[in-house]
Amino acid sequence: MATNWWKRRTQAWNTSAIAYGNGYQNGYLGTDRSGSGRGMSWDYIIIHESAHEWFANSITTADIADMWLHEGFACYSETIYTECQQSKEAGEDYVVGLRPAIRNDRPMIGPYCVNEEGSGDMYTKGANLIHMIRHIVGDSTFKAMLLEMNKRFYHKTTSSGEIEDFMINFTERTKRRLNESIFDQYLRTTQVPTLEWGVYKKKLWMRWGNCVNGFALPMNITMVSRNGK
Repeated sequence: MATNWWKRRTQAWNTSAIAYGNGYQNGYLGTDRSGSGRGMSWDYIIIHESAHEWFANSITTADIADMWLHEGFACYSETIYTECQQSKEAGEDYVVGLRPAIRNDRPMIGPYCVNEEGSGDMYTKGANLIHMIRHIVGDSTFKAMLLEMNKRFYHKTTSSGEIEDFMINFTERTKRRLNESIFDQYLRTTQVPTLEWGVYKKKLWMRWGNCVNGFALPMNITMVSRNGK
């Protein structure tokens, strides 16, 4: 029998192994991590760990300080899967349901060159950061950006800064450009921005507080008068 049979194979093949400890049940150990009920229709471990084929095994960070790229995108893949299998509303319910688990105890990006991860928020807060980016740039741009990201960084070692620059540059030619302050705010601080507003001389004034310098986040504002118009 030939011992080098694999050399004659012409088709691509891949074998992956994950640490599976979910008891062959839906959700995670019988619970829905989002609390929305949407996560009880699929096996958390299979969906989350499968996403790491793209974010971790293909696009890989050089320093675990940037591990939010692995876990944030894998966690958001759960939202995309829920949306594809159920509905867009279901996906929205799932990712929003993860927010109570965000602790804001430490920045998501850890200290470099000392083999130290950032906060465990890299899962839930990371997923919600990606969801917010999707809302800023729009679905079509978001999808195109993910596809291009996986082509450009295919089987490469990278960093958060490099991926951030890619996303900023990718959206530069669109009407909904991302800016550096979004990443600095949510990856490198634990501050939660607050929208401050007031009325002065019959004009409505708004600004962001508790944020990094130059923080800019677009918002849709609906104003209703006393007569309901």
